[in-house]
Amino acid sequence: MSAGTFTPKPGAAPLARMIGAQAALETRMLLRNGEQLLLTVIIPAMLLVLFATVDVIDTGAGEPVDFLAPGALALAVMSTAFTGQAIATGFDRRYGVLKRLGASPLPRWGLMAAKTLSVLVTEVLQVALLTAIALALGWSPHGNPLAVAVLLLLGTAAFSGLGLLMAGTLKAEATLAAANLVFLLLLVGGGVAVPLDKFPGAVRSVLELLPVSALSEGLRDVLQHGAGLPWEQLGLLAGWSVLGLGLAGRHFRWE
Repeated sequence: MSAGTFTPKPGAAPLARMIGAQAALETRMLLRNGEQLLLTVIIPAMLLVLFATVDVIDTGAGEPVDFLAPGALALAVMSTAFTGQAIATGFDRRYGVLKRLGASPLPRWGLMAAKTLSVLVTEVLQVALLTAIALALGWSPHGNPLAVAVLLLLGTAAFSGLGLLMAGTLKAEATLAAANLVFLLLLVGGGVAVPLDKFPGAVRSVLELLPVSALSEGLRDVLQHGAGLPWEQLGLLAGWSVLGLGLAGRHFRWE
């Protein structure tokens, strides 16, 4: 063996492999966490089944599942990209996990990319599960799947930015409380299960500007009414994405 030759070869793995391995680890940790699984999978599924089979809220004309399925998809994105990611990242920051990973060969932007990939993988599983449940309940979706994908991706970007901003600026306990509180408030007032027209005019005007309202209404326009790209909702989600990711990139603290 010549001098300077080692087996195995030392050095960092290729960047794509490091990001993929970290994303796989993040996904496994999320799916093994009972509390996160309850938040990201079980609550949206239970909400869909309960409100679609029990006459609790007047969702207007048509089958309740046609109104509720898009809202459940929006709730799934919010629960994973915002609430779940904020809480997990906040406690990673508190316990020094982010600090130690920041000292590894994986760059910090690579860690954020891995977390984003983990969110997307989880959302694919959520969408598949919720779609299967909704179809079993009699859902008849319409519209262009590409428009749905664009809405979900922009919604993920918006909620990820807001979740990372919260996790990177607040203490872990404050993040836990605030993320869960926001989740509950937006579940009620974000057009997920309760139609926005049930609220007074002035309140409704404010609620329509929220990212979960834009996502749920945009998905509803496409999947329930067969509309094309809902540009107004896409514009709102794009604005929230730029705002959230921009502020998170500027103010996120790793320690």
